[in-house]
Amino acid sequence: MAGGSTSGRSLIYAAGAIWVTNVMIFGLWFWELDRGGPYARCSNLRRNPDFLFPQMTNPDTTTKKWVPTYMDYLYVSFTNALAFSPTDTMPLTPMAKFLMLIQSLVSVITVVLVAARAVNILH
Repeated sequence: MAGGSTSGRSLIYAAGAIWVTNVMIFGLWFWELDRGGPYARCSNLRRNPDFLFPQMTNPDTTTKKWVPTYMDYLYVSFTNALAFSPTDTMPLTPMAKFLMLIQSLVSVITVVLVAARAVNILH
């Protein structure tokens, strides 16, 4: 690969790594943001939620003292990055909305740049 050319396979791997990193980082940010972070959610320190999970709207479907875990936020991050919008969990605060906006933007830019480069490689 001389002259700075990139193969399609390495391009896909790099885009996949960027996308997975995007999902993991935003999952962590969502987890840390919502109601003051994991410690505050599990203690008596109560803040208004930044995200509205389905379990919060229909408590009969879950345990009595349900609190979201990192896996819940990772799922929110994954679906937001994949659909470019919230799916079942709604952002409630301006910061949560802004973070979801930025994550969707990173995800769509990654897809567009990879597609544009793939078209260029194919000529």
